[in-house]
Amino acid sequence: MRLAAYQFAVCGDIVHNLEIIKKAIVSASENKVDLIIFPECALTGYPPRDIAGSDRINVNVVSEAIQELQKLADELDIHIIVGTINYVDSKYYNRAYLVSPNKAKRWYDKRALYGWDEDNFAPGDENGIYEIDGIKIGVRICFEVRFPEYFRELYRENTDLDIVLFYDADDKEDETRYQMIRGHLITRAVENITPILSVNAIHPYQTAPTCFINASGGVCKELDKNSEGMLIYDFEKQELNFGEIGRKRYSDQLSGSST
Repeated sequence: MRLAAYQFAVCGDIVHNLEIIKKAIVSASENKVDLIIFPECALTGYPPRDIAGSDRINVNVVSEAIQELQKLADELDIHIIVGTINYVDSKYYNRAYLVSPNKAKRWYDKRALYGWDEDNFAPGDENGIYEIDGIKIGVRICFEVRFPEYFRELYRENTDLDIVLFYDADDKEDETRYQMIRGHLITRAVENITPILSVNAIHPYQTAPTCFINASGGVCKELDKNSEGMLIYDFEKQELNFGEIGRKRYSDQLSGSST
């Protein structure tokens, strides 16, 4: 499976974000990508950094934008995971939409809500596990990378690849935070013996990476921070190596997993 992750300066203008996302999807398709991912709230902007609050979005424009992405997925035969705000039953959710060609939309709503998230969103209740072309994929959003338990859920379901959407940015350069979040991703990959693909927004200053990490914690590919661009990586399921077999044995014991 050829993967892509596209990082860009997300803003509060849905139409502007959508045009960037669509161009990236077309470019990914031209590069034979099977799945492309975009940051948390990539379509709508993240409140209050880009918009005053989740209740300020135009839900009709969001719905129309998702339909445009569905049409593009159908035409180009490509899978898309994009962050957005969604409004359902008088509640707003921080959502990752999975848009697949000629298939009903699937989604994962962020559960770990704190600070700005708690002010703007309701927690979701999905497990965030989906199958794409025979690959079992787990989805998590930003703050959830801090908690091993969210990734242990994915481990117990034997995901082949985990995906993390970020909107983790600051008003100033913060290399310490960037390396800390990068370290979280590496640890989640190692302790669950599962590769991770992450993507982040870049404005004003990016404080989490867009990268691919293998099951032993090797950072195989990483984009330069604070610059718009696309990471492309060819992913294949791999046989476990010696160290991974050992970690899996004790992970199964400690988690009560029978994988």
